[in-house]
Amino acid sequence: MLCLSFFKRRHPVTLSTENKVSLILTEKIAISHDTRQFRFSLPSARHVLGLPVGCFINVSAMLDNKLVVRPYTPITSDDDVGYMDLMIKVYSQGKMSQYMDSLQIGDQILVRGPSGKIKYLGNGMYHYTLL
Repeated sequence: MLCLSFFKRRHPVTLSTENKVSLILTEKIAISHDTRQFRFSLPSARHVLGLPVGCFINVSAMLDNKLVVRPYTPITSDDDVGYMDLMIKVYSQGKMSQYMDSLQIGDQILVRGPSGKIKYLGNGMYHYTLL
């Protein structure tokens, strides 16, 4: 357990459950006519996202003067250092997916996390948080 703890501390963690973190869009790839892969840079090339298996992040934006928050699960893990990727289907009536599709390279999003009730502990074991 000590080795695992040491390994996790080698890289600074990006996510915060208390504060929103700003991430910059560095790449956007059209996967299909309605699906995009978004790459966001983390605060430094040494940072990892810090998202445990089984958890998700919340992306928030002010759209039409209303706060819109949507959960997303990145397709990258903490093995990927310095960036986070999201794969998003763009819905014609989807407020957040339309907003994400409108982002240009250099634009920023706000994320918070990790969120979720299920946390994978390893070796087939999970922890489930009850309200």
